[in-house]
Amino acid sequence: MGIHDIIKGKKQWRAHTARVKALPPDYQIVYKEIQRYYFKVGPVGLTDGTLLPGIVDFFEEGAAAGKGVLELIGDDVAAFCDGLIKDTPTYADLYQQSITGKTGKTEK
Repeated sequence: MGIHDIIKGKKQWRAHTARVKALPPDYQIVYKEIQRYYFKVGPVGLTDGTLLPGIVDFFEEGAAAGKGVLELIGDDVAAFCDGLIKDTPTYADLYQQSITGKTGKTEK
């Protein structure tokens, strides 16, 4: 990763956060909770840059339609997040596999 990639990534992140700040306040609160949840759970696909911008796209469409954020995602934010990454491995899954793989090899 070169300096140009880092600069490009920062520009993309700043543009992303500007889009989030343009959302209505209730959408911003829920987005920050989703972001916090994903940073804690650690889906592997989070770094490819499509999950969070996709959520912002979804929220922008909902806000433009005049819907409340809970009308879009439901009352359980964590369930909504889990539904988006249900088939995606997390870093916790990868870590668990590496531990069980090492344990299995030493027992044989």
